[in-house]
Amino acid sequence: MWFKNLVVYRLPAGLKLDIPALEQKLATLTMQPCGNMDLETRGWVSPRGDDRLLHVLNRQVLIALGVEQKLLPSSVVNQFAADKAAQIEEQQGYKVGRKQLRELKEQVTDELLPRAFVRRRVTWAWIDPVHGWLVVDAAAPAKAEVLLEALSKSVDDLPVKTLHTERSPSAAMTDWLLSGEAPAGFSIDRDLELRAADEGKATVRYVRHALEGEEIREHIAAGKQATRLAMTWNDRISFVLGEQMEIKRLAFLDVLKEQAEQGESADEQFDLDFALMSGEVAKLLADLVAALGGEKAAAV
Repeated sequence: MWFKNLVVYRLPAGLKLDIPALEQKLATLTMQPCGNMDLETRGWVSPRGDDRLLHVLNRQVLIALGVEQKLLPSSVVNQFAADKAAQIEEQQGYKVGRKQLRELKEQVTDELLPRAFVRRRVTWAWIDPVHGWLVVDAAAPAKAEVLLEALSKSVDDLPVKTLHTERSPSAAMTDWLLSGEAPAGFSIDRDLELRAADEGKATVRYVRHALEGEEIREHIAAGKQATRLAMTWNDRISFVLGEQMEIKRLAFLDVLKEQAEQGESADEQFDLDFALMSGEVAKLLADLVAALGGEKAAAV
């Protein structure tokens, strides 16, 4: 159980979760297969493939949202609709209008939906009521928002907030590059994206490249800011920090994973991995927030 990307939200630290009540609320929105005319369905699934919608270990909670989507590309719909339009044009002797073509596309969609392939994906989320984190394993904030929307429908009293820090990640990363010094506990790796703030949005990317040269300072002096930066925390977790506080390409280094290779069964190994992952990421997030000046106080 190792997350690959982190979209981070805030909960009150020390939150008291009623686990049975939480599971009952999730049960009101369980995953249902796509029906003949459904383009997509969403719902909670068991993180461990059993009858439980929560996996709880040491007050840490793992949940999973399933999404089924019908694979019906617009190019296929357009082709079928064009074929029907050609037949109609031949029969009626004049070109099909926009309204009629739109109706044909709707008709074709209804005809093809029951036969479309179905793709299922699962998005994981970890709730840490002890330290106050809600973390979604998603590569893009939009995907995390899908899970958050489902969670708000199921649990209307969970006090989830967006995480805001005193310093923006972009400003902080730019300063770390200028000074050549990462914050305590972190090191700067070899991937970087710099982007200009003007309308042109000129962008420079470095991949597996040393980041100590004068060239980078010249880009920053010209008005570019860091929007992505690869870093390592305490020689245990490497990641790429983004300008919106998204954390991507999370990699738990060998020194950390070796500590989890002790399980005698698949269930025991899952618990060991989850315990180690959640414990380490909680520490990483605390140190990262501190490096960004702490959390921004809520406006009064």
